[in-house]
Amino acid sequence: MSQTQVLIVDDDAELASMLMLLLEAEGWAVQTTLNAAQAEESLRMSLPAVVLLDVMLPDASGMDLCRRWRSAYPGLGILMLTARGDPFDRVLGLELGADDYLAKPFEKRELVARLRALIRRQNPPVVAAAANELHFGSMSVHLERREVRIGGVEIPLTGIEFKLLLVLARSPGQAVSRQQLSDAVQASAYRPQDRTVDVQVGRLRRRLAEALPGRDWIETVRGEGYAFVPRGVATGSAAAIDDPETP
Repeated sequence: MSQTQVLIVDDDAELASMLMLLLEAEGWAVQTTLNAAQAEESLRMSLPAVVLLDVMLPDASGMDLCRRWRSAYPGLGILMLTARGDPFDRVLGLELGADDYLAKPFEKRELVARLRALIRRQNPPVVAAAANELHFGSMSVHLERREVRIGGVEIPLTGIEFKLLLVLARSPGQAVSRQQLSDAVQASAYRPQDRTVDVQVGRLRRRLAEALPGRDWIETVRGEGYAFVPRGVATGSAAAIDDPETP
């Protein structure tokens, strides 16, 4: 199992170093950046599970970064850190898309506990389930029957739409590139163009949205591709999400 990736964005080098040691002791892979420019580059290179984001940075506002990153990386966990304890700042941070907000100084164990809770929400624990069936809240995906249900109602999907859903659900909350989606649905030498993949994903998104209005299961990640956003607890096994071969 790969390590959980955590990115620290804080211009206090001493604090960032202390946090790195603390979180690495928890078994997480930690990277530190001291400003917004470094953080932006790090996110482009590799998307972590969680970002610890300081509100006050030398080259940008943490609030602005939070809003932009929430839009660009919908599956990214964001825990904001600030030396300001004003409740208004906390409310603003949460409204801009932060998952949690912690004022400095803070207890180390509280920070670890909040991170663990955030990571659990992103990656719900696997529980016992049929090897050929997945559940995401009200959605169930039966691989052998190639059947998708939301709220117990079967959602008719084409073979390509079903494959796209499986590829996206394989990495919930994480961006899947158009190339990966194209590779998943290709038949023999046929390889769809980006625009074709966009259309196919758009159809899949509409089918799911029609079954559960007001709740999007698939979000666009600008410059990256698409991300499946679980609406509940995911169950199943790693073996369960291998895409069965299309007849």
